[in-house]
Amino acid sequence: MIDALPAVNACLNAASAILLLAGRRKARAGKRIAHKRLMISAFAVSSLFLVSYITYHAFHGTTRFPGSGFIRPVYFAILGSHTLLAAAVVPLVLISLARGLKDRIPAHRNIARIAYPVWLYVSVTGVVIYIMLYRLF
Repeated sequence: MIDALPAVNACLNAASAILLLAGRRKARAGKRIAHKRLMISAFAVSSLFLVSYITYHAFHGTTRFPGSGFIRPVYFAILGSHTLLAAAVVPLVLISLARGLKDRIPAHRNIARIAYPVWLYVSVTGVVIYIMLYRLF
C-alpha cells in the first residue's frame, strides 16, 4: 500500500495543476463562482497530497535518485527549486485563499499573482520528479 503512494502523489500533483489552470481560466473569464470552486478544489487536492507525501516518507524514508551522468544535476536542480518553492508557496496560498474567501479581491489578486505561478510550478515539477525518480530508471 505504501509503495503505491508516489504514484498517488503524482496524480494528486497533476490534478492540482489541472485545477489551477482551469481556475485561472475561469477567473480571467469573470466566472467567479467557478473560479472559487476550482481553487478550493486545488487547495483540497494539494492538502491531500501533503498528507499522502508525509505518510509515505514517514513509513518509507527517503528514496535515492538512481540516475547518473548529466541527468543527475538536472534532477537535483529541479528537486531543489521544487522543495524551496513548495515550502514558500504554503503561506502564499493560505493568504490568497483567505483573501479570496473574504471577497478582498484586489488584495487577493496581488498575492495570487505570486502564488499562482509558484503553486503551478510546484505541482508540475512534482510530477516531473516522480517520473525522474520512479519511471526513468
